Amino acid sequence: MILSPLKAHAQRGMALLMSLVFLLLLTLIGISSMQNATLQEKMAGSVTLRNQSFQGAEAALRMGESAVQLSAYTLAACANITQCAPPAESSAITAAGLNSTSGVTWIAAGNGFYGVQNIGTTQGAVNIPSNTSATLYRVTAVGLAGTSRSVVESIYAKY
Repeated sequence: MILSPLKAHAQRGMALLMSLVFLLLLTLIGISSMQNATLQEKMAGSVTLRNQSFQGAEAALRMGESAVQLSAYTLAACANITQCAPPAESSAITAAGLNSTSGVTWIAAGNGFYGVQNIGTTQGAVNIPSNTSATLYRVTAVGLAGTSRSVVESIYAKY
């Protein structure tokens, strides 16, 4: 069986069309893979920044606790309810210094800041002997890394 030249020409255009369709599909798969890889890279970067900010906050917290542990460390007790509350500016602080609303003096420490509040004295609290009074200090630390911010807090009893 011999094909006429007319049928042979009709087949060549279809092969080109199928090749272009397959090329288009491969291009779409490649673009989708690139977008997926870019998204995963952004997520990994975000996790890294969050971890760095948390580690910075932890380091600042330990520095604040170490400062409070010193025998010469003294700080006046907070004067009112606003100054005894956890410092609200910890969600926005970007520089060291005194905040007049909370009365907290923020101190730069590595990748963050820490602030200490004297929240008063107590007697016979958990893990404190019943006949001993202790001064309670709230140490708040803020860690910054890129656009990530972590805030950690501890209560330190000094007696």
